[in-house]
Amino acid sequence: MLNFKELKEIKGDASFRKFYRNKNDHSIVVYAKKEKIKNLLIYDSINKILIKNKILAPKLLNQNYRNNYIEVEDFGDNTLFKVLKHNKTNKEQIFRKILKTLSKLQLIKDKQVINFYGQKYKVLKYNNKTLLDEAKLFSEWYVPKKINKFKIRNFKKKYENQVKKLLLKLNLKNDTFVHRDFHVSNLMYVKNNIAVIDSQDALIGNKAYDLASLIDDVRFKTSNNFKNKILNNHFKNLKKNEINKFINDFEILSVLRNLKIIGIFMRLATRDNKKKYKKMVPYAWEMINYRMKKNRKLFGLKLILKSNFPKFIK
Repeated sequence: MLNFKELKEIKGDASFRKFYRNKNDHSIVVYAKKEKIKNLLIYDSINKILIKNKILAPKLLNQNYRNNYIEVEDFGDNTLFKVLKHNKTNKEQIFRKILKTLSKLQLIKDKQVINFYGQKYKVLKYNNKTLLDEAKLFSEWYVPKKINKFKIRNFKKKYENQVKKLLLKLNLKNDTFVHRDFHVSNLMYVKNNIAVIDSQDALIGNKAYDLASLIDDVRFKTSNNFKNKILNNHFKNLKKNEINKFINDFEILSVLRNLKIIGIFMRLATRDNKKKYKKMVPYAWEMINYRMKKNRKLFGLKLILKSNFPKFIK
């Protein structure tokens, strides 16, 4: 068993995992006592699917599931977030390369794999119930902190009804491999290739979701002009009759994702005392406001948000 005192802890993410660098074995140790199945067993299962489909992902080197950790390949510290921060001139070129990786990801047909315990793991569907539950994170964690307590119950009811209506207005089928957190902080630059990490939440869902996650990423600010340029670049792969359907789903899912993120960031700040996440909330609102201007189907939700959060919804 590893002696964790001899390992260097790496700054982690928003989950219950801890990461350590094992220099002796050139590996990353992923430790998770909480949500262990998802963070260790499912994480490796999804990585196996990615690797099988010629997408660079952390290979399992060793597992000690009983003691709450696995060891995976070390890709270093060079995330595409860092690359883009230091290389602003080639931003569009880098995003084109990311879109190629996303296209490979979306071509994945494998939905099941044998995990390191010899059990079958099947990638689940990203259904409307899951999307609704995610959108509720906004009303559960952010809303009670921001509006009058006597208005909360009424707001939640109206908000959830609007979200349900929006989910019925999605056009595309739930038939595509979705990473669910596809953004530049979860992509590594490794020997001129892009590696995908943090994939334990992957599901089979809507083709527009990961693109919304990438383009309207709350952690990495880009201009609206740049966002539209990348979106239009992606349309080259679509037929004309698909483009309007795709735009509709992209805008709805972007808004719902960023509402979810506001809820998650407020939960991290209040429950887990990770205050830094609150700083990104205004930019999430900015993107919600921008996408709501473009899609008439979002008008009902916009009215509810505008009457309660006029500072953010113009």
